[in-house]
Amino acid sequence: MDAESGGGAPTVGMRRKVGPLWDCHFIGFTVWRIRSPRPWSAELLLAYQSLGVVYGDVATAPLYVFKSAFAGGDIEHSAGNEEIYGVLSLVFWTLTLIPLLKYVFLVLRADDHGEGGTFALYSLICRRVRVGLLPGGDVRRSEGMAPAPRLSSVRAALERHRVLQGLLLLLALLGTCMVIGDGVLTPAVSVVSAVSGLELSLDNEQHEYILLPVTCAILVGLFTLQHYGTHRVGFLFAPIVCVWLLCISIIGVYNIIRWNPHVYQALSPYYMYKFLQKTRTGGWMSLGGILLCVTGSEAMYADLGHFSQSSIKIAFTSVVYPALILAYMGQTAYISRHHNFENINHIGFYVSVPEKIRWPVLVIAILAAVVGSQAVITGTFSIIKQCCSLNCFPRVKIVHTSSTVHGQIYIPEINWILMILCLAVTIGFRDTKHLTNAQGLAIITVMLVTTCLMSLVIVLCWNKNIVFSLGFLLFFGTIEVLYFSASLVKFHEGAWVPITLSFIFMIVMCVWHYGTIKKYEFDVENKISINWLLNLGPSLGIVRVRGIGLIHTELMSGIPAIFSHFVTNLPAFHQVLVFLCIKQVPIPHVRPEERFWVGRIGPKQYRLYRVVVRYGYCDVPKDDIEFEKDLVGSIAEFIRCGDSDEKNVFPDGATDHSYERLSSISKGLPFQEEDSEINGSDSSVLSTDEEIYHNAIAPKAKRVRFVLPKDTQIDSEVRGELQELTDAREAGMSFIMGRAHMKAKSRSGLVKRIAINFIYEFLRRNSRGCVTAANIPHASSLEVGMVCQV
Repeated sequence: MDAESGGGAPTVGMRRKVGPLWDCHFIGFTVWRIRSPRPWSAELLLAYQSLGVVYGDVATAPLYVFKSAFAGGDIEHSAGNEEIYGVLSLVFWTLTLIPLLKYVFLVLRADDHGEGGTFALYSLICRRVRVGLLPGGDVRRSEGMAPAPRLSSVRAALERHRVLQGLLLLLALLGTCMVIGDGVLTPAVSVVSAVSGLELSLDNEQHEYILLPVTCAILVGLFTLQHYGTHRVGFLFAPIVCVWLLCISIIGVYNIIRWNPHVYQALSPYYMYKFLQKTRTGGWMSLGGILLCVTGSEAMYADLGHFSQSSIKIAFTSVVYPALILAYMGQTAYISRHHNFENINHIGFYVSVPEKIRWPVLVIAILAAVVGSQAVITGTFSIIKQCCSLNCFPRVKIVHTSSTVHGQIYIPEINWILMILCLAVTIGFRDTKHLTNAQGLAIITVMLVTTCLMSLVIVLCWNKNIVFSLGFLLFFGTIEVLYFSASLVKFHEGAWVPITLSFIFMIVMCVWHYGTIKKYEFDVENKISINWLLNLGPSLGIVRVRGIGLIHTELMSGIPAIFSHFVTNLPAFHQVLVFLCIKQVPIPHVRPEERFWVGRIGPKQYRLYRVVVRYGYCDVPKDDIEFEKDLVGSIAEFIRCGDSDEKNVFPDGATDHSYERLSSISKGLPFQEEDSEINGSDSSVLSTDEEIYHNAIAPKAKRVRFVLPKDTQIDSEVRGELQELTDAREAGMSFIMGRAHMKAKSRSGLVKRIAINFIYEFLRRNSRGCVTAANIPHASSLEVGMVCQV
């Protein structure tokens, strides 16, 4: 088993960056997590829980697949039943080839340390290719991963041509944008299809005035309840989906036995051939509706981080797949014996439900639709969080609704945007025909992107022969391109919606990413050398006041220009200065013992430190109090250990390595503030360890005590430095943030001026700042503005 699959022994490397844009990749860390095998009981429990989180969308697809296939008028239900049998054959083989064969048996193996989704595939490719376009750069080297055994032609081409790297990033962003578009369309389609069962129980005049208000009310309630978090109602999800799957299975078996016991013969691909032969163009265009039988298949991969490969495979192969096949066979059996429908829109799920149980089934269907929509909405939140972590989306407020499950989050801004867009398409279209056309294009585009990225993973990460990669691409790509063409031809009938939404989100992501890169390049070009700082002397030419000054910067070498700008206008600063660099690396998680890297800037008497804090795109940052404790404890441990730490590295761009060495701090020095518990220690240690403390002069100042390991011998210089850090901590900590105003240079082109001066600046002004993103208290923060000419 290779590294990407989670096998083997962990390695730690200390590598230097290769990419020119981001200097955060000299730090080595363990490249995978050791997964302990779970007992079968735990796997079965996870499989049961996955029914409510992963499969709510695909489980409700029988509500609208047959209806969408016939509603467009591309095919008609004839007495010979060639159409309905052909649709069943296509549904069966589509479900078998794409969700079962492609996702369950192949794509699920390409996990990124247990995480799935479009960015997981992109991250796996970055393991083997020096793609420096994301704020994470050369992940393969940063993880200390050994290079590929041989330099394949595909890898060489990607490393050599920056245009191909850009296209690869755009491909990943396209899949992400379509997932966001699916988050708008899926709740609308699911709820409208579930509520459409009222058509058979109400008069035509009544349901026109009832369906839309009921649908909108359910959607508003669904989005309004998001801030409570899925964990509060999560225990209801799996039972609802289980009851729904059991319901459609029983109804399917009943219809098969009563109406057409020989319907199983239609599973043969021969009926698929007869269908396409008879309907020709109409049958090809109806593929856009048949495609919806695999809606939600991408969720099996995207939600991989919440469960396991085994649990997702067990749930789909043993429960979901058989239930769906029985449901579609049951609908086919009923429709094959009924040809006199009042309305072609009645060809679908509810018409095959016995009238006596139609109302209970309607209630269960609405609940199942809400569950399926919930899964897609939370999935959209998760992928937005990943984009924010990788600087591909403006910073937004992320609320963690569960203290135990990191993936359960709530993003207020995105939630209300999704609700407004969902209501807009629901009110604008008012039927499932246009909504399903739009949803179909979004679904198949994401699958095409996954197929393209997966083919690269096969040859680059799994080191398979390029024949296997091309075989995967051609086989699944041909099927998906056929469905894609059928969905794209419905552009004027609703398919324009996901294209428009994706175009808007793509512009936002690309402009934000481009502006972030330009801002970083400006910081690198205008940073101040260490020699400038050393020439100022220990006092830095300014008044040093009590306290810790925390300067946020994206740089990992040199002094940011914002520092000289600040001291020029206000010649006073804190007795302890810390240049803090928070880096988001394109892997899911960074181990806590590998999160903090601390170094010294200049001689010891300068009291200048550099701290690098790294988070994966699925990591949850601590609150400001815990973060401050970890930060101070890491600096104290660095002071105590001195320069003896063997795990040290040099950031790129360092002109004097003696002042730029960084050391990994696996565990900070524990300390106590007032009556709080010892950070990272226990009571047995307190009774034997030596304590360094200082009584504050001011009555309201905090009392800080560092706890040293037993029998630790420290010299007077280290003790004095720890004492000064103690005094600074008691005086308080201030955060100095740079507020950069981006402006394109006068000689820049029109497109760049529009992108930087208008779009990027608009996004920057209306997005969360670094203070919020880093959980820094506003009362202790100070922003310094600068104009950046890029």
